[in-house]
Amino acid sequence: MKGKFFNFGNRLIRYLFYFLFLLTFYFAITSPNLILGDNSVTGAGTTMYTTVFIILSLILLVSFFTYNEFADFIKFIFIDRSLITASAIFGIAIIVQIVFVLNVHPVIGFDAGAIHEALSNTTDAELRGYYSLNPNNIPAMLVQHQLAMFFNTKSWLFFDLVTTLLVDISALLNIGSVMILARRKTPLAIYLHAVWLLLFPMIIVPYTDTWVLPLVSLYFFCYVLLRYGDFYWRVKIPTAIIFGMAVISSYFIKPSSIVGFIAIILIEFLYLFKERKDLVTEVIFGSVIILTMVPTYLIENHQIEHQDYIQVNTARSKPMINFINMGVSGDGGYNAKDSLMMAELPNRKAQIDYSKRMLKKRIGKMGPFGYIKFLFKKHRNNTADGTFAWIKEGHFIRGNTNPSSKGFRGKLRNFVYLYGKNLGDFRYVAQIWWIVFLATIVLNWRDQTKIVQTLRLAIIGGFIFLLIFEGGRSRYLIQFLPAMFILASLSIDKSWNWFKGLFSWVND
Repeated sequence: MKGKFFNFGNRLIRYLFYFLFLLTFYFAITSPNLILGDNSVTGAGTTMYTTVFIILSLILLVSFFTYNEFADFIKFIFIDRSLITASAIFGIAIIVQIVFVLNVHPVIGFDAGAIHEALSNTTDAELRGYYSLNPNNIPAMLVQHQLAMFFNTKSWLFFDLVTTLLVDISALLNIGSVMILARRKTPLAIYLHAVWLLLFPMIIVPYTDTWVLPLVSLYFFCYVLLRYGDFYWRVKIPTAIIFGMAVISSYFIKPSSIVGFIAIILIEFLYLFKERKDLVTEVIFGSVIILTMVPTYLIENHQIEHQDYIQVNTARSKPMINFINMGVSGDGGYNAKDSLMMAELPNRKAQIDYSKRMLKKRIGKMGPFGYIKFLFKKHRNNTADGTFAWIKEGHFIRGNTNPSSKGFRGKLRNFVYLYGKNLGDFRYVAQIWWIVFLATIVLNWRDQTKIVQTLRLAIIGGFIFLLIFEGGRSRYLIQFLPAMFILASLSIDKSWNWFKGLFSWVND
């Protein structure tokens, strides 16, 4: 009976993952970001930069598969000397990030702007109303306030540099997880993360999407260290403590980021029906984690509830059902009308009643088949865009979004500003990267090891969360990237070997 339950659960994870992930892959390869030339869908067409990128990519690919000397040279540089080369590329990526941030650090709007505004203005009635409705952003605001006080600066440049550091720490922790799980795959993980860092302009958006990344990567790293690391108890006990603290801290920065932790719990429960475990050890580590999580939650929650930096009325906070309601409206994302109603309604009961009424009305209007069709469309909106919905928020970049083409700074801004001449080029290259990244995961379907299933379940959880709650754009995927990057790093060599097998006829 135990074996049947395990096999059922294991197959369910695999089938559900590939159902959702193959859809994601299909949506990515059919994204309008890949339209060449004028692009009436996105409004930002490609230029000669994309043409040169395509030509060079094709030349390199054809040369690799047709010229043995060139293939041997590439293998010598990127495989035989992989750790040195990968480390060098990662270092270059960090330098490029710093150069980018120093030259491009505009004022950002939407929620990121509200957090930054609170660093200088805590008396504005509209801002207080914002935090009363959205107390989930208070922890991030308080952290930024403490940093601003400590470093005596509130500049966007400073917080962009902090964001860059946090993203890089997340990458290093992911690489550390891969190093513990499969040391020989460490260079592959470094390559993968380095390319991502080069194509991730979200480092200039100091918001919870990016600020939660190192915490999510940290609790995955701690889990890997506890479960797969060959270390003494004097190392694993502090690791369990850090694990619990990281989970709770990630919850306060972005509540949905603990989806990965829930996946870990479910997998550990499932494997009770397969593995013969040392229950004493399991109980000890589980107890340490729980005993850490409880006081960490109480302390952090007390600090947030009793903060006196900005006066808010948390009784006005948006109820959870409001985000489910918004999740079935429009494209499945933010709904300005619903948000305004939350501010106008007199109390929480009225907010909940309105959200329930609208939720039933919207789903009822769609009908069963209409709702299923809507979910497919929403999943596309949630996952297809390899730029992570860059420039797609309201008031994303404030001020002049039509940059000059003069000078190095102007040329950089043209790739990321709303009316930049090369925004379409950035979107195209980022989309190609996203497709390749997804492919490394998709093609490794045979692997059913425990850690792979854990990461798959974490990704499933992220997908399902975004289908139920407010989503509608791939920016919300950022919080789930650590699981995806660790999984891709573990999969890339097997996926590449499968891909090379498709071209074996070339050398026959």
